[in-house]
Order: sequence, then structure tokens, then C-alpha cells
Amino acid sequence: MIRTNLGPNGSPITTKLTYEDYLKTSEDERYELLDGELFIPPAPGIAHQHVAMKLATRLDTFVEERKLGVVYFAPTDVVLSETHVVQPDLMFISSVRAGIVTSANIQGAPDLLVEIRSDSTAERDETRKRQLYAEYGVREYWLVDPEARTITVLLLGADGYAERATYTEGQTLTSPVLEGFSALLDEIFLSRP
Repeated sequence: MIRTNLGPNGSPITTKLTYEDYLKTSEDERYELLDGELFIPPAPGIAHQHVAMKLATRLDTFVEERKLGVVYFAPTDVVLSETHVVQPDLMFISSVRAGIVTSANIQGAPDLLVEIRSDSTAERDETRKRQLYAEYGVREYWLVDPEARTITVLLLGADGYAERATYTEGQTLTSPVLEGFSALLDEIFLSRP
């Protein structure tokens, strides 16, 4: 949603929404603001929630035991700019970057972001958000596909993200940013009937 008003000659004037506009939205919904455009994604499905819970538990345990930082999950606002506010499914913020965590939101790029694919968000996660996260310096980005049962790990380089690996059933996910972290994918995805 972008605010449209009429100019003096009757032609439309499009105004990008800002973080201030975003704060006026209902707390009963999950919103994201991408380049001033407001998105309202539908509630995630069961496979999405299962993967989010499994990954969050493993990430949080690993990070807490080693006192590496914090792990948050949606809905948590990540304010990248006045016109870019996202709610990634999971995120890790290192202790070194703890200053970006406020009582209301995250003010800047987390070290690692995880987006779990759904039909309604896949295009944004794989293109628009991928570009946005690279632009703002998110070091590692995971694209999780519960249907295909894969996790693609992208690592930020000088020219944007490069695919480090795509993990699938029977394989063990590792993270360049969280050295020593691993998760067997068979334990992350819902069991097949």
C-alpha cells in the first residue's frame, strides 16, 4: 500500500510510507514495509511454523550456550531505514552488534536472517528481500523451503550474496557466521506420512 494524493492539477502524487506511518498500523496484523510499500502477509502454514520452531530452538540453544548474542523470531521489526521495515522469520544478532537491539525493535542489519518460504512470500524473499538484505549488510541469509525440504545458505560478498550451499534431506546444515553450528535437516522438517 502506498499513499496516493491528488496534486494541484488533479494528477496523482504517490508518497512512500515511512516507519512513522508503519507505527500507526494495527498490532493485530503482521506487516512489512519495503521501499515505502506496506505488505500484509497471511498467517504462515503448519510446515512453516514447525520449521521455524525447530530452527529457532536449535539456534537459540547454540547461541545461548556460547553467549554469542541473541536470537529473535517474527514478529519482530527490523528497521533497516525509514522506508524498509521487515519481520524475518528468524534472526541472529551477535554480541558485538548488540547495540542495534532496542526495547521496541532492531535498528539495523542482523548478522543472520532466515526466511521460510511460503507461496505468498517466496518471490519477495528470493528477490526483493535478498537484494535489500545484501544492500544493508546482512552477512548471512538462509532461504528455507519446507515443501522442497531444502535450506539455501547465502553469504554476503563484495558483489552481493553468493550461494554457499543448498542443504537437503539427509544433510547437515552449517553456518559460516555461527561457526560450529549444525542441524540435521531430517530433524528440522515435518516427518512425511
